[in-house]
Amino acid sequence: MTETRSWKDPSLYIRQIHVEESCLELDYTREILERAALPYTVVEDRQDPEGISGEYPDNLALGKHHLLLCKNRGHFFKPCPGTREYQCCDYQVLNIGMNCPMDCVYCILQAYLNKPWLTFFVNTKNLFQELDSAFASEPDRFFRIGTGEFTDSMALDRLTHLSSQLVEYMADQEQGILELKTKSGVIHNLKELRHNGRTVMAWSLNSTPVMQKEEIRTATLDERLAAAGQCAEWGYKLAFHFDPIIDHPGWEQGYEETVKKLFQAVPAEQIVWISLGALRYLPSLKTIGTNRFPRTRIYYQEFIEGLDNKKRYFRSRRVRLYQHLYKLLKRYADPSTCIYFCMESDEIWQEVMGYTPEERGGIPAMLDRTVCN
Repeated sequence: MTETRSWKDPSLYIRQIHVEESCLELDYTREILERAALPYTVVEDRQDPEGISGEYPDNLALGKHHLLLCKNRGHFFKPCPGTREYQCCDYQVLNIGMNCPMDCVYCILQAYLNKPWLTFFVNTKNLFQELDSAFASEPDRFFRIGTGEFTDSMALDRLTHLSSQLVEYMADQEQGILELKTKSGVIHNLKELRHNGRTVMAWSLNSTPVMQKEEIRTATLDERLAAAGQCAEWGYKLAFHFDPIIDHPGWEQGYEETVKKLFQAVPAEQIVWISLGALRYLPSLKTIGTNRFPRTRIYYQEFIEGLDNKKRYFRSRRVRLYQHLYKLLKRYADPSTCIYFCMESDEIWQEVMGYTPEERGGIPAMLDRTVCN
């Protein structure tokens, strides 16, 4: 049965916080604990929190009630793990944590991660030092930065308030743009910030049946679009991601309704880019997804193994999905909005859009132009 309560703020799903011992001395940690007002336990550094029984991934549903505050002992800032076989947008990932309280049936993190709990990195001083170093080391480079690769950018923001720190930091960075991508409706910390046009607020969208059945504990379409409309009023640039596009009964009408609602809710001229990407997944995800969500049907279609070793719809099917959505988007989108494919071949670009990225300088240049002009 579909849940009827609102999950506009999915952080409400968290019931227990765990803190690495060395992180207790950080003011930021104490601020998060105070905001959360949840029970917490202290764990030794580099140790797993207790209270999450079972084996991964069977314990993912239980693990999403638990949040671990710890240090990132690796790099915060690194290139997006794209693949050379398909056209990549040269995105730079800012890793603020791992996993999220939402539970999308198709989420690749189920197969990518091996721990069920949510993780948030509290040593943000190191995060900003890495950004400073990156900008200083390549002063002529323009960086498109996103935090939504290994977690949702805003799902924990009620507790962390990280968005306000990032937005105000990026306001002074002329050689970069920050994208905060979410399936939530959490935006309250963005109001009245000095963003200086250097932050793009982005939402993943889908047809309503997919959102209801396959995107568990996420904001509804109306909640996401209301949040986007409010951010537009606050002067933020916007972006939207139709990814994954999923073949399902009534998909043509479903995506058409979403596109129409999108352009009724937000001013087209404030949308800087819209991405399209059909469902693709690691082979191991099918077993995980069907075991965790036995009612899902999205994996029971014809797929082929792509050049990146991920399962994809056959090319003819992808083209049909893309052509329908691209035609809809072109009908409503502002001419300045960049509509692009995430991880697709030149052949698909040519067949659907009538050109290849190289003809327009490459995907990175296409995207950069929308925010640099």
